[in-house]
Amino acid sequence: MESFLEKFFPKVYTKMKHDTKISNYCKFDSQLLTSFTSSLYVVGLVASFFASSVTRTFGRKPSILAGGAAFLADAALGGVALNVYMLIFGRILLGVGVGFANQAVPLYLSEMAPPRHRGAINIGFQLYVGIGILSANLINYGIEKIECGWGWRISLAMAAIPA
Repeated sequence: MESFLEKFFPKVYTKMKHDTKISNYCKFDSQLLTSFTSSLYVVGLVASFFASSVTRTFGRKPSILAGGAAFLADAALGGVALNVYMLIFGRILLGVGVGFANQAVPLYLSEMAPPRHRGAINIGFQLYVGIGILSANLINYGIEKIECGWGWRISLAMAAIPA
């Protein structure tokens, strides 16, 4: 969203507005923006390795709850972010939530599902993740049109609903 880029990544926003002939791949050339974007994926990968030990030691339910708590903390932090470092820390928490959820939930579903329906229930997890991604994109599309520039805050804070 433009208001998001203007507040946290002003150089990228300025380049995006003024250089209309340059490809989008070149406009978003910012190490800080890259750190913001990739921190979720890197931390999610690392957290999934730790999540297996936590799941084995404490059980499935505490692991799933830890992932949910990380999602909630990210939503709260992202919604009230004052600077880019708060956003990056929120993304790190989101990565922890993704790592724990992607490790613990399919394991829990496999263990509780009747053998006959195990595949269908496990693929349901991926289906709902895909539906969540689609819903988030549709919400962002609608919220982007909010005039006051608070759309990105609402979008980040709304992540608390599924958490």
